[in-house]
Amino acid sequence: MQDWLTAQEAMARLGLKPQTLYAYVSRGLIEARGDGEDSRRSLYRAEDVARLEHRKARGRRPAAIAEDAIAYGEPVLSSSITTIERGGLWYRGQDATRLAESAKLEDVARLLWDCGTQRFPPLATMVPAGEPLARVFAVIAARTATDRPMVGRTKKALYLEAAAVLDTLVDAIAGGPGEGPIHARLARAWGCEAEGAEPIRRALVLLADHELNASTFAARVTASTGASLAACALAGLAALSGPSHGGVAPRVLTLMRDIQRDGLETAIAARLEAGAKLPGFGHPLYPDGDPRARALFAAFEPPAAYAQAQAAIAALTGEEPNIDFALSALAARLDLPETAPFQIFAAARCTGWLAHALEQNETGRLIRPRARYVGRTPMEANGRM
Repeated sequence: MQDWLTAQEAMARLGLKPQTLYAYVSRGLIEARGDGEDSRRSLYRAEDVARLEHRKARGRRPAAIAEDAIAYGEPVLSSSITTIERGGLWYRGQDATRLAESAKLEDVARLLWDCGTQRFPPLATMVPAGEPLARVFAVIAARTATDRPMVGRTKKALYLEAAAVLDTLVDAIAGGPGEGPIHARLARAWGCEAEGAEPIRRALVLLADHELNASTFAARVTASTGASLAACALAGLAALSGPSHGGVAPRVLTLMRDIQRDGLETAIAARLEAGAKLPGFGHPLYPDGDPRARALFAAFEPPAAYAQAQAAIAALTGEEPNIDFALSALAARLDLPETAPFQIFAAARCTGWLAHALEQNETGRLIRPRARYVGRTPMEANGRM
């Protein structure tokens, strides 16, 4: 399918008048850009038109709209934290890739939490023994069992607790309390401070939030019950652990091992012939390529094997690498532990989970959708016709 349509093509497919097409563009439902061959004309993203065409074909029944909204569909709740527009990621109106050039995760946390210049005292967390991932889940679960619910507490109290939850998670990753910014603490714990602190800093900023992804939605649902901030972070961690979310990096590593064993062309061809999607490539929200991956790759030179795989896959499929591939390449470049990409992801995204939990708490609303039941009717279950 072509990527861009003329106004006439878009209007014909959707049955629109010109003024309605322009209204769709102004509301952000269809992306438009200038026509490089004719400055008087605009072109319209075909993917956006196709989505609206599908919605129109299904009708405006509430159940159909709600079902479509669950997977990269229509917005389901209001938020002023993060948006994905014009192929970019924006934190409260600021370009995340621009912020990644110099900001620290702590700076982005204050921005996402909307807490101004609030200062947070350093904390020391008692970290249990064990593997890093076990430590992370253990310390956040321990806080969940003891921290107070959010309901009825001041914003300042909740800001301080949000910082404490984030600090606890970082201490668990690093193996104990430390000094300095989060990216330096992580790089020091992994023994790569000289080479790794800067790209780790950039990765943390780029991964801090991503609108209403699966783990963030889990955190918001938890927050809507009035639960503690630690409970919201734990819900986010649980969702992040899935192989389709924060667990993509191990799948990228498996692909790279297959390439090392079988050769680049053979390994990629085998997956494509089996109809398998190549992990770490493409993103439904970034048809022109993940800007987070581009911004992270600007901070380090990927290992040769990753650079070659990226070029070959792009040539064969047309798909660009996403942030998961870039994060895996960074871990390989710095010789980090296999679980390091997940740990970086968790430390970064925790700031977003907490931001959304704080915002949801302000609404005072419980998130309680309804299911569209498709099972046996009660009468059938009772054996009556």
